[in-house]
Amino acid sequence: MAARGHDDRLNLSAGVASVSVALVLIAAKLWALFQTGALSVAATLADSALDLAMSLGALAAIAYAARPADDDHAFGHSAAEDLAALGQCLFILASAALIGGAGAQRLAHPAEMIPTQQGAGIAVMGLSIALTLALVGWQRHVARATGNRVVAADSLHYIGDLVPALGAIGALWASRRYGLNWIDPVVAIGAALLMAGGALRIGRGAWDALMDRAVDDDMVAGIEAIARDFPDVRGHHDLRTRRSGSRVFVNLHVELDGGQSLHEAHAIGAALKRAILARYPHADVIIHKDPV
Repeated sequence: MAARGHDDRLNLSAGVASVSVALVLIAAKLWALFQTGALSVAATLADSALDLAMSLGALAAIAYAARPADDDHAFGHSAAEDLAALGQCLFILASAALIGGAGAQRLAHPAEMIPTQQGAGIAVMGLSIALTLALVGWQRHVARATGNRVVAADSLHYIGDLVPALGAIGALWASRRYGLNWIDPVVAIGAALLMAGGALRIGRGAWDALMDRAVDDDMVAGIEAIARDFPDVRGHHDLRTRRSGSRVFVNLHVELDGGQSLHEAHAIGAALKRAILARYPHADVIIHKDPV
């Protein structure tokens, strides 16, 4: 329970940081767009606006998923994380389609909306990169520590903001220095493709979790190895796993000496559960004990 509470606090901190950074970036990029009229800046502004909407939704989902199990939700509320991640991915795909379409139209009509005041845009993009790097670093740390898909998907938003911000600096510099205005829409299209690819990857993981797909083969093999080598366990069978949000549910049948006392059998099962949790702390483990 202590580990679970620590994970919840980490996830909430990532959500609050995400919303705060999104608000700052929207204000700065809106000013930069009025100054430059650059499509690459508009792409990063649109992404930051979606970041804010999705970050607010993610924060709500993280807070809801942190609620303990109750009579109506015996396995907790962690599935809310997968639903939120799936919704985020759909919004990212829609945003990528709009940005990519705008970039293609700009390439077809290169004389429209040539960037101006490139220096102001470069300064704002530099600020955006610094804030985004700090946020993504924290989100990646939290996602690795807790396995939370909502935080991972939210981090994708900001990676989708970081890469086009770098491209926008290059596009604005090339426009100011050499008059190469076609780089601006190309950067926007590249950012859209990157966002779409990442959204599909995160969305697939969330969909698999909602459909109760088994966890990856490495984790299954690891649990089997612990059970196979555990003292006084004669065998095991019917290992079933599924993922819900950042939690993994494990059901395992172990075969024990039928002549020993119930107290002894329970102690073996409890020790095996602790061994599995030591290696996979985000798991929820149920062990059934069968006589050999």
